[in-house]
Amino acid sequence: MTDKKKHKNEEPQELTVQESIQKILQRWGAVIWDFVDYMGGVALLGVRNFQVLFVYPLDFRYIIKQAYEIGVKSFTLTSLVAIFTGMVMALQLIVGLKRFGLELYTGQIVGVAITRELGPVLTALMMASRVGSGIAAEIGSMEVSEQILAIRAMGGSPIAKLVVPRILVTMVVTPILTVMSICIGIVGGMIVTMSEAGITSRFYFDQIKSTVQVYDFLSGVGKTIFFGFFIGAIACYQGLNTTKGTKGVGDATTKTVVICSIVIFISDFFLTKLFLLF
Repeated sequence: MTDKKKHKNEEPQELTVQESIQKILQRWGAVIWDFVDYMGGVALLGVRNFQVLFVYPLDFRYIIKQAYEIGVKSFTLTSLVAIFTGMVMALQLIVGLKRFGLELYTGQIVGVAITRELGPVLTALMMASRVGSGIAAEIGSMEVSEQILAIRAMGGSPIAKLVVPRILVTMVVTPILTVMSICIGIVGGMIVTMSEAGITSRFYFDQIKSTVQVYDFLSGVGKTIFFGFFIGAIACYQGLNTTKGTKGVGDATTKTVVICSIVIFISDFFLTKLFLLF
């Protein structure tokens, strides 16, 4: 009798554990499925973008306008982040390397780190926060106000008019801003290294020249072409799928920044592995 009672008391606990595990797996499965479905929609939009590129003529005036809005107006933000990143990194490295008497070689680490990783990734994140959210808000506002529906009614293509210029510009502008950010970040590291380690600017740049190779520069900048495509495609996709009025526009901008940031970090790992094969 006692064994039967124990068995009856233990059975509900086992079922509760199984149910909780099942709920956790279902929840995570739903999240993964939604993410895969979302990225599939972004990929289809990217394919349609390149298909439309060879069908409809490009409006170069509109592209130049987008280049100014996306690139020129983002320069101050990316430069500010780059210079303080270089300064903070140099300061931290000097404190650590002083323990071994190697603070004179701070420029080598700063140059490689900013060229290969920090410059490209931080520039892409700033582009996602400023440009991605702006594109999603602009296209989302047009979607909820039925302006995109009006373009379709007049026989035009919203992808050719709105998506193609923005994706092309983000793919071109992001590497350019990255190159500028790398140079500015290295200069920021030089300022701190000269004041804290007591070296000359010539010695600092000689250290960078002896360490940073052309491959490091090309691999860092090359990744940002993909980052720019992801930012433009995700922002446009989120804007085109905006619903629920003004609240939906706010949700679209938030989702754009979050998803772009996640995709940048994930793709950075795989792109780094890919470039290391060459």
